[in-house]
Parts: sequence; structure tokens; C-alpha cells
Amino acid sequence: MKPKISLLKFLVFFVVFVFSSSSVVEGSVRRFKWEVKYQFKSPDCFEKLTITVNGQSPGPTITAQQGDTIVVELKNSLMTENVAIHWHGIRQIGTPWFDGAEGITQCPILPGETFTYQFVVDRPGTYMYHSHYGMQREAGLQGMIRVSLPEGESEPFRYDYDRTILLADWYHKSTYEKATGLASIPFRWVGEPQSLLIQGRGKFNCSNSVIPSNVAGVCNSTNPQCAPFVLTVVPGKTYRLRIGSLTSLSALSFQIEGHNLTVVEADGHNVEPFTVRNLFIYSGETYSVLLKADQDPKRNYWITTNIVSRRPSTPPATAVLNYYPNHPRRRPPTPSPAISDLPVWNDTRPRVALSLAIRARRGFVHAPPASSDRVIVLLNTQNEVNGFRRWSVNNVSFNLPHTPYLIALKENITDAFDWNFSPPENYDWENYDIFAKPINANATIRDGIYRLRLNSTVDVILQNANTMNANDSETHPWHLHGHDFWVLGHGQGKFNVSEDPKKYNLVDPIMKNTVPVHPYGWTALRFRADNPGVWAFHCHIESHFFMGMGIVFEEGVHRVGNLPPSIMGCGHTKR
Repeated sequence: MKPKISLLKFLVFFVVFVFSSSSVVEGSVRRFKWEVKYQFKSPDCFEKLTITVNGQSPGPTITAQQGDTIVVELKNSLMTENVAIHWHGIRQIGTPWFDGAEGITQCPILPGETFTYQFVVDRPGTYMYHSHYGMQREAGLQGMIRVSLPEGESEPFRYDYDRTILLADWYHKSTYEKATGLASIPFRWVGEPQSLLIQGRGKFNCSNSVIPSNVAGVCNSTNPQCAPFVLTVVPGKTYRLRIGSLTSLSALSFQIEGHNLTVVEADGHNVEPFTVRNLFIYSGETYSVLLKADQDPKRNYWITTNIVSRRPSTPPATAVLNYYPNHPRRRPPTPSPAISDLPVWNDTRPRVALSLAIRARRGFVHAPPASSDRVIVLLNTQNEVNGFRRWSVNNVSFNLPHTPYLIALKENITDAFDWNFSPPENYDWENYDIFAKPINANATIRDGIYRLRLNSTVDVILQNANTMNANDSETHPWHLHGHDFWVLGHGQGKFNVSEDPKKYNLVDPIMKNTVPVHPYGWTALRFRADNPGVWAFHCHIESHFFMGMGIVFEEGVHRVGNLPPSIMGCGHTKR
């Protein structure tokens, strides 16, 4: 009998070991309790209302391992304002209702309410979170997500320390002032941002403030909240810098005086390493770069970011690379970089070159399907519709419905949006002059959606054209929710549907969730519509999406499980 008892104990131990091992592989549950509210902050020395998470802006960085479940219990303490948070780059496989896009996947979280997001971070990499309600993102509600490999696994590149840096631009006017101007007749543009922020800190010249000098504390250049961000490094060590951009308008160049940056990751995917002095980064993108602390350790160095692709009236932002044991407040001995020392704002060539240089790392290539089932060509233009200035896609300006699409489709609420409208999937590319100021007299505002066959392969070609201003074409970073896509190519001028597909990179294209479309250029991408749900695809510039520059994809909603009641409560779902 004794041998049988021992065998039984062994089997019990083995089963427990297997199940406990599986739970480790599947990941842990990481819980966060957040309160979102307005506070007076001075991130660039100018005091204004800022949306904070637990008193911080940027909010706390979420750190997790691949396979972990993230649970965020969010209390909305904004008092008079709704909120929703998008987990940027997290595909939400099996949880499309927690994507956080108000009007698309959920109703907003009302003032005083508490809402719980729960989702799995299924891939390692660098991601972000931010408000997806109105234009709240630019009021400070944003932060980083850092997902590492499980214990015992290692990246294909070596580093000693892991750091995050979030870049943003900053307006002194409120989002309400900005939105009102964008939606007015005549159109009132808010202008360029007052400052750039590196990890939530910048420096506005208080002598430029229009606030009366007898109002104390409004702009204070000695406020510790706007002291430069300091990145301390140990000589000889290698640092992984996870850099993300959540600017509301600006495309940026990021550089560190005297140091090379080796790009190794983009939007959660390993990159065939290449070295740059200037990292061009667009709103919604994340990169990991390796920084070797191999310069003179007796001094500190400038970290700088500046605006490209728009005529800059916003000064560059500076931070300090501090070589230990130098004092972190010790200024670099060189002058703060002038705009003349930084990349030229309207030189498109190096920016296109960097886009073309990003390839999937050897050994980590996920080859795209050789062909697609559907091709959608999207022309980005400005329009005037009934006197209102709008951004449009194929002459259709997007407008969010009051009932979120996911709820309307799943619950078969047929009058929640225009179910019968089929958005145009092409434009007259042979005759349209992308270099001319558009007329677009037939532009409309609609809320129809693109229906995709589940598991089909879709090509999207994004084509840039002239705006309503002569000789002007803007950079548009486009972000796709719920998916990664293969970047098949970039090109200048008008896309040729017959010839340009022959030049696609089908060998080692990088996969991303956000990609720039350069002025007067095109970008081609391919993705698998394999994630049941409803997903936004839009320009990541806040004002452009607010003014209609976006579309919505639906795929396999019939495969989506029962919706949680917590996402209801607006439009036709009010109880």
C-alpha cells in the first residue's frame, strides 16, 4: 500500500505543479486604483487646469509582464465632465468593450462614477494610455505602459536599465476654447502650442505671458514643477529608452547631445537595429532606443525635442542627461540648442528616410499575406461643409453617434447610426490633383462604417493632399485600434494603384499600430481583420479627429460575447 500512497502523492504534486506553472505563464493580475480629476499644475511654469491621474500628469506608468491581466478601477472626479481611457496599442482580444473609445466601444464614464477596465497585455513592448473623450488628451490625461517578457526570457538586444520618456505639446487655452473655435463660423484656429513637454516638464518664457503682472503665481519660472526633467545615467551602462509621443498636434524630432540612438523596437515589435542622431516621432508612436553612456562623464548633456513638419513658433524643449555622480541640476556646458542647430522643419527627406528604414528584425519577421482580399484607398482632405471647416476622408467627414457602434451593432439598434450608408472606398485618383487647393463641393458629414469580413486581409492606402490653404500639406499619423498592421511602403506624390503595389515590401515589413503619412505622400498598410469588434481608425492629431478625420471598421461583431452592462447608459441604451 505504501508505494501506491507515494504514487498518489506524486500525481497530486504533479497536477498542482502543472496548474501552478500554467498560471505563471498566463500572467498575474495587476490592480490599479485611479482617480481622475482637475488640478492646478504648472508643467511649463504657466499655471492652468490639468487633468491628473492620482495627482500626476503624465499619469503613473503601468509596468507589467506579457500575459498579465490589468485591472484599472477608475473614479471620475472631474465633477462636470465625462471621461474614457483608451489603452493605445493593446489589441483587446476578447475584450473589445474595454478599448476605451467613447462613442465607438463604450459610453463615457459620468462624473462621480467608478468604472473598471480589465484586459490582458498579450505582447511585450511599449504602449500608452490616454483619454479618448473629446480632446481631453491634450489636457494631461495620458501615460505610458511598459510590458516586459516573462521571467527567464530575454530581448534580442542587451541593456542594463529600462526608462520611459513621454513627449507632449502643451496649450495654455482649455480644450473647450479650442473645440469651440474649431466648430465655429468663421473657423478659429487655436494656433501652435505654447510649449513642448519632456516627461511632463517644459519651459515657457514667462515674459511672453499676457496675464497681468499683478496676478501672482500664474507664470513662475522658478516653480519646481517646471524644472527640467533629468535622466541620470551611470557611465559605461546601456539604457533602453522607451519613448512615446502623445502630442495633440506636433510631429517631433528627439535627440540627445553627443549621443547616438539605436532603434530596436517600434509599437511593440522588434526592429532590425539602426542608428540615428535624430529620432522623428509622431503622435501615437512609441519607440525603444538604446543609449550607451559612453561620452565624457565629467559633464552633462542636453536632451532636446523640437517641432518638424510645421513652421515652428513653439520653442524646443530641453531636459538633462545627467552623468552620475554629477549634480542632476548641473547645466550642460554648451548653450541650449537653437532651432538652427536642429532638423529643418520642412525638410521631408530625412523623415521619409527614417520611415523607410524601419524593418522587422531578422528572426522576428511576421510575413504578411502575399495578397489582400480588399483594397481601400483613403484620400485625406480638408473641406467646408455648410460653412464649417472639416477634415474628410474620401469627401466624408466622420461624426460620432450618441450610441456607441459596438452596442448598436451587438444589440441590433438599427436607428443609432446610418446603417445604410456605404462609405466610398476610393476616389477619382486619376483626375484628382493632390497639389491643388480642394473644392470638394460634395463633402458630407456621416456616421456610416466600413464592414469587413472576419479573417479577411485588407489593404489601406492613405493618400495626403493639399489643405484648404495653398501650397500646404500636413503630416497625418494614423492609428488603428484593435490591430497591428504591416507597413508595406511609403511614397511621394500620388499613389498609382497599378504600379506602386509592385514596390511593396513583403519580405520584412515592420508591424505597427500608428504610422505617418507624409506631406503630399502616401502610406500603404495591410492587416488581418481577425479581432471581432468595432475599431476606430483615425488621425491621431486631436483637432483633426475632432473635425472628422477618421473612419470605423466593424468585423465579426456576431462573434463578440455578451456586453458588460457597465459600458451602457447613453444614447439608445439609457435605462
